[in-house]
Amino acid sequence: MHVQLMVNTHPSAHGPADDALIHCIEECYACAQACVACADACLGEDEGRALLQCIRLNLDCADICAATGRIATRRTGGDQGTLRKLLAACADACRACEGECARHAHQHCQICAAACTDCAEACEAALTWRQ
Repeated sequence: MHVQLMVNTHPSAHGPADDALIHCIEECYACAQACVACADACLGEDEGRALLQCIRLNLDCADICAATGRIATRRTGGDQGTLRKLLAACADACRACEGECARHAHQHCQICAAACTDCAEACEAALTWRQ
């Protein structure tokens, strides 16, 4: 809700942002949080070393999601080409993290996989709308 309000009240915006982009921004931030939490929980697991790839993908995904959310939020000026590439990269990172997390039985990995699915779908929807 705050994303919609903030984006729509920007003084330099040229019209309101589309709903798909707003949803994408929200999902990016939610996914970033889930991925950081999952990486931290993986570090706390007894078999932490066996989860190194999961941790790495969690942290990469979190960074890409956070950057995508920030760049997609900016309304002054605009670089649609960069935003499109970033949305595609974010969807790819989410799919990779989702696949890795889905392989693990830990509840935090399953929650993270679901967040990654939601974010990837939101990025893909924003890309489709922005064509």
